[in-house]
Amino acid sequence: MTSLLETPRTRSSGQVPASQGTRRRLVVIGNGMAGARAVEEILARGGAAQFSITMFGDEPYGNYNRIMLSHVLSGEESDADIFLNSLSWYQDNGITLHAGVRVDRIDRFTKHAFSSDGRVTPYDTLIIATGSHSHMPPMDGLYTPGGSVKQGVFGFRTIDDTRKMVAYAQHDHHRRAVVIGGGLLGLEAAYGLRSHGIEVDVVHSAGHLMSAQMGPDGGAVLRRSVEALGIGVLTGSRTTAVLGSDSVTAVSLRDGTVIACDMVVVATGIRPNVDFAVLSGLPVERAIVVDDRLRVQDEDDIYAVGECVQHRGEVYGLVAPLWEQAVVLANQVTGTDTSALYLGSRTATKLKVAGVEVASMGLHGPELDTDEHIVFSEPSRGVFKSIVVRDNKMVGATLLGDSRKVAYLTQAYDRGLPLPEERIGLMFDLGTPEGDTGVADLSDDAQVCNCNGVSKKTLVDAVQGGCSSVAGAMEATRAGKGCGSCKLLVRQVVEWAADGAVVEDPAATYYVPAIPLDKAALMAEIRKRGLRSVSAVFQALAPGGEDAKSKMGLASLLKMMLADRYIDERDARFINDRVHANIQRDGTFSVVPQMKGGVTTVQQLRRIADVAEKHNVPLIKLTGGQRIDLLGIRKEDLPQVWADLDMPSGYAYGKSFRTVKTCVGKDFCRYGTGDSTRLGVEIESRFQGIEAPAKLKLAVSGCPRNCAESLVKDVGVVAVEGGRWEIYVGGAAGAHIRKGDLLATVDDPEEVKILAGRFMQYYRERANWLERTYSFVPRVGIEHLRNVIVADSEGIAAQLDAAMQDSVDSYEDPWTERTDPMTPGQFRTSLPLTVLPQVPVR
Repeated sequence: MTSLLETPRTRSSGQVPASQGTRRRLVVIGNGMAGARAVEEILARGGAAQFSITMFGDEPYGNYNRIMLSHVLSGEESDADIFLNSLSWYQDNGITLHAGVRVDRIDRFTKHAFSSDGRVTPYDTLIIATGSHSHMPPMDGLYTPGGSVKQGVFGFRTIDDTRKMVAYAQHDHHRRAVVIGGGLLGLEAAYGLRSHGIEVDVVHSAGHLMSAQMGPDGGAVLRRSVEALGIGVLTGSRTTAVLGSDSVTAVSLRDGTVIACDMVVVATGIRPNVDFAVLSGLPVERAIVVDDRLRVQDEDDIYAVGECVQHRGEVYGLVAPLWEQAVVLANQVTGTDTSALYLGSRTATKLKVAGVEVASMGLHGPELDTDEHIVFSEPSRGVFKSIVVRDNKMVGATLLGDSRKVAYLTQAYDRGLPLPEERIGLMFDLGTPEGDTGVADLSDDAQVCNCNGVSKKTLVDAVQGGCSSVAGAMEATRAGKGCGSCKLLVRQVVEWAADGAVVEDPAATYYVPAIPLDKAALMAEIRKRGLRSVSAVFQALAPGGEDAKSKMGLASLLKMMLADRYIDERDARFINDRVHANIQRDGTFSVVPQMKGGVTTVQQLRRIADVAEKHNVPLIKLTGGQRIDLLGIRKEDLPQVWADLDMPSGYAYGKSFRTVKTCVGKDFCRYGTGDSTRLGVEIESRFQGIEAPAKLKLAVSGCPRNCAESLVKDVGVVAVEGGRWEIYVGGAAGAHIRKGDLLATVDDPEEVKILAGRFMQYYRERANWLERTYSFVPRVGIEHLRNVIVADSEGIAAQLDAAMQDSVDSYEDPWTERTDPMTPGQFRTSLPLTVLPQVPVR
């Protein structure tokens, strides 16, 4: 808990006020959630005027929300969505960030930090926020003879870990996984892998799941809920070996059981990163030892914060203690309040684990004979509630499957609130405060959002400051922008603060953020006013003028509506669309020549090989869409590469029709019943390059064996007996996995092309910006789509066909721009503002 005593604010000795001269040098080792949060708190206290700030981070990125990695793994969020501070934030705040650079040691006497890139950085004040790493328990076969982790074995700690797990899980031959560890992180990993269609077993050494957060009875109910998700659970089991020579093939358990698997995720806890501190001669026990001011023991100018810290013997692995530490540290470092002390944290966990609501705080069960223990269990619904009361104070609670009372119970636990005489009222709304009353009872400093440290008062102030919608209050305070588990409580607080005057956020229905119209109304206004360019739409319909976030969606919409009557403005395009290639993480581009239906020729292959050799292409990669990817092309070389290839664009970028994957079909396959290759080529030739709200990937299979994976494409076609073809829509097998819905079964390939085009045009006209078909189809309903697309129930079939034909007729190969750039800088490289991570060449 944090102590903020009401004493005169003082400035720490040795500090030089900004008005008196040069700023002091503040170096922060660690760019994770703790390090970045500490710097945010320092900046909020005027730290920019006191310090020139330099930060070092092991990872080559800005700062991201590690709690959300499980959402990235399950496909509920993209990795781009979880960044808390982008690289531009550091620039905007005058912070020098060395991303991807590790500090190996410090000389605490001369006050210098030595980093892995050979840099020596002096400091006046140092903050250590090195975090922790995944714990890999000893077991046979975990490592290769070279010392690296065996192929197929993963930790679950970083964004790179998550990306590698997703890529591995999506590999065709990887079907089974074992997660070692049945705690919070292990269950999240299992749930995420299950969402990719992987069969998962969780092996946990304790007798029940989440043994650190709940007792055996709650663990049993949780196990039942987890198993209902199709996840196998083995408790009381210990993994003793990872089997397989070059890559994982199975794991062996202590009792001799062998579980076959293709991948292993180790989620057995974390360990503080203290090697750097030990090498530098700092006091380290379980972690770096700090005092109540977060100063490293016996060091006046060195502070530490987060998971690398040991305070009064405790090491914390949750976000809330980290936020509390950051506040005290910032008060001390800036001299804002040198009486602020960190006295430890009472931890509470409130998360959705593997789709199950879980809240846990304090004791799991009674410890003294006089402790009261109130338990409610309903395994069939996955509901379990346990509360421990001592001396009429709540000292622990576990809620599983129903967290409606969590706000009241958290306050009762933290504040020692008086408890109702009828204890059952602690679990249900029987005499204890109901939802709104419970919110009213929360103290002003009650933390509503643990991820971002947002209190009830902050939310109330936002509402009183004019935020009349839940979304507006969330945007203003960052509440609910972390793991999202607090969104219900955030809504309750906002509704209570607004006293019933809360309004729905109208922007939620806007097609693009800058224009207050939904898609249908926006299209009607564009037609009514005869608007033909993005700038014209902004001028006519955007109250706030041009908005960068809205340009790309508007450009796509206008091109779909107007075809060749659209006036193209290059600044409305994303970089990929401006240069017709896909930008990579190191700033180079990938070039993908078109191979319709995956069919190529000797001449094309020879030309691609010649171009790759001539331009020293560092990596040639076969794509999942049956094409060849030339990676590592510099921007200024793109026109010449295109000229040398002299092939059409394969559209491996942009929100548009991409490719049609095919199998060999009836001409070669013994089981083929339809000419899938020919139909795939014809479909790709017809619809190449058409704009859409999101990318479109198609496939045609020559028989129900589905070698082209047609059932998991935006539009998939399958040849069946009798010369007929089935058309599926809304399938996906990327970050989201969904089997497509059967739209129609037709007798003729020409009907396939008509209905596929009609569906795509309906999707182009009705879908939200960036809404994939796997979301659009269930939202609209397959029955409705069949009625409109196939039965023409609304009488718009001819109109849809004509609109699509307009787009088809306006097609131009974008690569023809190579000899005549549309803008002076289209193919000219620019000076990088930040050092980009280098992609390794294999």
